[in-house]
Amino acid sequence: MIQPKTPRPAPAPATPVLAAGARNAPSASAIYEGFKAQRRELNNQLDELQSTRREITSQMEDVSSGSTEQKALETRMTDVDSRIATVDQMLASNAAQIAQAAAIPGAVVEPPRFVRQGPPEEAYVLGGMFMIIVFFPLSVALARRVWRRSAAVVTSFPREITERLSRMEQAVEATAVEVERIGEGQRFLTRLFREGEGARAIGAGAAQPLERKQAKSPERLP
Repeated sequence: MIQPKTPRPAPAPATPVLAAGARNAPSASAIYEGFKAQRRELNNQLDELQSTRREITSQMEDVSSGSTEQKALETRMTDVDSRIATVDQMLASNAAQIAQAAAIPGAVVEPPRFVRQGPPEEAYVLGGMFMIIVFFPLSVALARRVWRRSAAVVTSFPREITERLSRMEQAVEATAVEVERIGEGQRFLTRLFREGEGARAIGAGAAQPLERKQAKSPERLP
């Protein structure tokens, strides 16, 4: 059986010492940012190792116990665990180095504060209140005035049409009454000639000759 190797503790990265008067020496803020970048990289490596360990664990559940594959996975798991322990030690050392670097004056550079340009926020608040108090009633009054004017125009326009329609209706009604009267007269005469005494009087007997009156001659004087 392969004996797992005992992981050696990783040496802590030495804090760079700035020589007095050295040229092109990194600034304290650069050193501080470098340690922070190192911590980010160590965290990424730790995440990858933990993900690999989870994969190995899932693979070990699928293989049979005592097989060659299981022994190989166990050896790999031991190696990953040793690397995780090494990265943990490096992270602990890095945390101490970041704390030391932050103690150097000028290492931690705070971001510039945001300076608002333009008028203050109170001006926008007062402007909004002014618009609500002044312009809103004016807009409502203007809308009511436009609505009343449009309503007056709409009501006056159909009034003319209504008068014309009423006159046309009266003329049509008068014409209908006259037509009805004419129709009633025609129906009365037709019924009278067909069924009444007038039809018998007109149709009874032969036509009588008309007497022709002779003009008297003027008397002669003796």
